[in-house]
Amino acid sequence: MRPYRLMSAVLKSPPSPVVSGSSVGAQVLPEGVRFRLWAPKSSTVSLRIEGEQKPRPMRSNAGFHELKVSSAGPGTLYTFELGNGRTIPDPFSRFLPQDVHGPSEVIDPGSYSWRTSAWRGRPWEEAVLYELHIGTFSPEGTFAGAIEKLDRLTEIGITAIELMPVADFPGKRNWGYDGVQLFAPDSAYGRPDDLKALIDAAHERGLMVLLDVVYNHFGPDGNFLPECGPIFTAKHQTPGGPAVNYESGGSDIVREIIRENALYWVQEFNFDGLRLDAVHAIKDDSQKHILDEVAEYVRSSIGDRHVHLIVENDLNTASRLRRNSEGQPIHYTAQWNDDVHHLLHTASSGELKEFYPEFADDTEKLGRTLAEGFAFQGEWTTYNRRQRGEPSAYLPPTAFISFIQNHDQIGNRPFGERYANLAPPAAARAVIALLLLSPQIPLLFMGEEWAASTPFLFFCDFRGDLGEAVRKGRKEEFGRYPDFQDPAKRDSIPDPTEVDAFNASKLDWSELGRTPHRQWRSFYQRLLNVRHSEIIPRLRNMAGNSGCYDILGDQAVHVRWDLGDGSQLAFLTNLTANALEAPLPAIGREIWVEGSLTEKGLAPWTVAFGILDKGSRSE
Repeated sequence: MRPYRLMSAVLKSPPSPVVSGSSVGAQVLPEGVRFRLWAPKSSTVSLRIEGEQKPRPMRSNAGFHELKVSSAGPGTLYTFELGNGRTIPDPFSRFLPQDVHGPSEVIDPGSYSWRTSAWRGRPWEEAVLYELHIGTFSPEGTFAGAIEKLDRLTEIGITAIELMPVADFPGKRNWGYDGVQLFAPDSAYGRPDDLKALIDAAHERGLMVLLDVVYNHFGPDGNFLPECGPIFTAKHQTPGGPAVNYESGGSDIVREIIRENALYWVQEFNFDGLRLDAVHAIKDDSQKHILDEVAEYVRSSIGDRHVHLIVENDLNTASRLRRNSEGQPIHYTAQWNDDVHHLLHTASSGELKEFYPEFADDTEKLGRTLAEGFAFQGEWTTYNRRQRGEPSAYLPPTAFISFIQNHDQIGNRPFGERYANLAPPAAARAVIALLLLSPQIPLLFMGEEWAASTPFLFFCDFRGDLGEAVRKGRKEEFGRYPDFQDPAKRDSIPDPTEVDAFNASKLDWSELGRTPHRQWRSFYQRLLNVRHSEIIPRLRNMAGNSGCYDILGDQAVHVRWDLGDGSQLAFLTNLTANALEAPLPAIGREIWVEGSLTEKGLAPWTVAFGILDKGSRSE
């Protein structure tokens, strides 16, 4: 494996770094440990090893501070003392056993013995994603606890799990988007080797594992990087304050930190890919955007593995998903497609809050999004008051990840209600069939497959003024809604800082044996069986999009795609409670019908999929 410039595991000759000798962190050597900190803001730094009375002065050179200690080794606890007297953990720790304000622990990254070292991943078209939060996925809320549930996922046809962020955050519970230690799995979930064991166990079952990473901001509590160097810049502002410094003075090291962090998770932990959170919030006017730099760096470093890079991008920047002449992603593999969610959610639930009115009863957008990827491809949006998106019809459908639930769409509701509580069963079944049989890549949120009754609430473990600010901000956010103008109603919103919000969000796995949850799970399993047998094998070799659509009536469309093997996938759908009386085009050999087709047209909440095989197509 290539050694990391910032956190090299062994002494080898790395490629020339952007800044010479910028390897930082605690590096285990044959003769002890080398400690190295990037802290240009501090003229002096001392190393404090737990159990020793006196700190050890470090040698300083051009903003880096270094010391080799022969008596240190794996398990050694340490902190750094800055020139101003402040004592901080290592911002580049691999592990902090006592949380983000405690000491760092020296970790030997080579101590874990992989059982699946021959694993090279799976092609992207085989992905059926399952997003989960480690803390609430299993009763234990740990990496080890998650292993015990993996067989439940493979049984129904899941091929990839996507972990919400695990980078160390303050406290015992958090969604993960307040991480402050980018290289350290949170100790609430287990040790680094426990995370490796989870990935090993997943690979043994043929499951890919992707990780959500956050490079658009860092959490507010326990982030010591600003005390070390210019991690933020006042040139750009975000809702949380100054933006991460990707272009001002000192940004060369910041960019290297982010590049190396992305590669770190993929190489040291054998993750099969990354999902980059909210990249639209990354501010970078450099000649080469940090997103392009990260993607190029990771792809040039991974060898013959299948590694998939995903973005969440509210700007619908289709150009980040471009393919080369062989149909392979140049930078990013796919994007979470919020447009699909919004259209299917409004059609089936009737909800019209916030941005939903721009998607409601818009059959043109429905057809366009299912066939071409994005609903907004440069048009003006009233809600955002700006143009949004780029043309996306040239991209293959596998460049888009579709869903009807994810952590945002559930957890950003006041009471964390899931889709099964918002849409009638007939409507939900039609929408689920669209989700799982479309050539776009489907994503499920944990518990969705059995219509889990537990909510997924927003939760964190902030204390003091920060905790109060979060509570207040949560109420103010929903105070804009007509339903929450009454202060008493706002007070009924669960307090995200209380442990009850976290506990309420834990999945209840006993529901699997009860009605109607058992029936919902069987429904998902049958649909995924069809996807694996009929859809996935035909998605290979799709270099570009071939989707097109016709409007049949209100919220009723006929969509089809030319697939990689020369066949055509088509579907008819009526996403209303009213019957559609209209002549229906042929869709070939039916592979799934939800609802009913009649001599006159489509019954309410009907979706019918069919395949016209290569030999029977008429051009």
